[in-house]
Amino acid sequence: MCGPSSTRAKNGKRTNGVTTDTWLPDIGAIAGPKYKAVASAIAAAVTRGELRHGDRLPPQRDLAATLGIDLTTVTKAYDLARQRGLIVARGRAGSFISPTAKNGEAAAAGQTDIAMNSPPMPADGRLPRAMAEALDMLVRDDGLARFHYQRPGGAAADREAGASLLSRMGLPSDSEQMLVTAGGQNALHAIATAILRPGDRVACGRHLYPGFRSIARRIGVTLVPLGQISADALADAHRAAPLRALYVVPTNDSPTAATIAAAERAAIGAWAETAGVQIIEDDAYGLLPHVPLPPITSFAPGMGWYIASMSKILSPALRVAFVRAPGAVEAVELAATQHESAVMAPPLNAAMVSLWLSNGSFDLLAAGVRSEAVWRQRLARTILGDAAYSAHPEGYHLWLPLADDSNPDIVASSLSLDGLSAVPSDRFAASEAHDKALRISLGGVIDRPALTRGLRALDRHLRSPSAQAAPVI
Repeated sequence: MCGPSSTRAKNGKRTNGVTTDTWLPDIGAIAGPKYKAVASAIAAAVTRGELRHGDRLPPQRDLAATLGIDLTTVTKAYDLARQRGLIVARGRAGSFISPTAKNGEAAAAGQTDIAMNSPPMPADGRLPRAMAEALDMLVRDDGLARFHYQRPGGAAADREAGASLLSRMGLPSDSEQMLVTAGGQNALHAIATAILRPGDRVACGRHLYPGFRSIARRIGVTLVPLGQISADALADAHRAAPLRALYVVPTNDSPTAATIAAAERAAIGAWAETAGVQIIEDDAYGLLPHVPLPPITSFAPGMGWYIASMSKILSPALRVAFVRAPGAVEAVELAATQHESAVMAPPLNAAMVSLWLSNGSFDLLAAGVRSEAVWRQRLARTILGDAAYSAHPEGYHLWLPLADDSNPDIVASSLSLDGLSAVPSDRFAASEAHDKALRISLGGVIDRPALTRGLRALDRHLRSPSAQAAPVI
């Protein structure tokens, strides 16, 4: 499907930030128009650090002659790369890699920030209106109460709202065991800090949320990737060496889109209680399906730490998550840990969510996101046809396996030129051994026409002659 994006002269050197050899993009393995292939190769080379700030690209005429393509094509490629902030033109001196272009690890980190898997924004504009109405109501009815610091763990009304939400999902909860945190990441940081120690073994999928992977590495936790998260797989891993905890996104896992069936959830919960293994249940997408599945924690309430974040259900602008600790004592301890890192969830945001839960707006807002996600999934299936990928019918991302000889970075860079967010699988890998794949996001700021163009670009990649030579599996 794709190969190296560039080659260098054998004895090339770098002097004062300007390459003295000739950088050549390998565009034969990149589907789509040639000008986009050249621009994509530049982006991929910057990501890998092959091209850096100040490096000079080959003159357009020379590159066109070397590649055997029209000068106009190279000119369009350089123009596109300049629009993307990758290069700057300096008249007769030539074209150079821009100081704003990121390379190496910085590029990977930047891509992670940009490619966050965000819910699609429904076209009806309901969320901004709901936020404005809620703010007006809170200021009018609550006065200045929400403008002050809140108690550790969140205001009583917000904790009660969270307990009610989880109870209706099949997880009976008391407000005294509830916390309100500044989003799911804040909750994960607090939970991991409270219950994990260096050397602890934590089971997880082969690919997992990078935020938890970073926390585990900082603490010194050993991740134990499982081919499939099941009670049997956990028992095998625990027999090999004791596990301290399981980290799991049970519904529409990001990136793999896997969902654990209800029966398996019950089996995992029963095993965890018997084995004494903690469950960190990061149910970021669990509230989005029309009929949510029961949380794993509902089958092991004394072993589970359950997180219901609003960022993936409504909007990342709402840095609010409801967290259920196993008991009231654990909740107090967790509140103290959470307070050390973020003090509190944004009070106005938490109050908005509580208000929406009480007046029914929450369900309407979630339904709007769900409806848009369903439409986008149908669009993806229509355009991509029989392509092999995993997805949740009410979710907003795809997990697209690639062939072993493919280069996910090049494909992701090429798709980004068409406005489609694609993140290579190594960004999520729990270990060096992992499958090559892409997480394709259908949500975020991209609108329907742009998403349609991006998916068509992806389809061209999958169906191009070079893609057939290294097929998608």
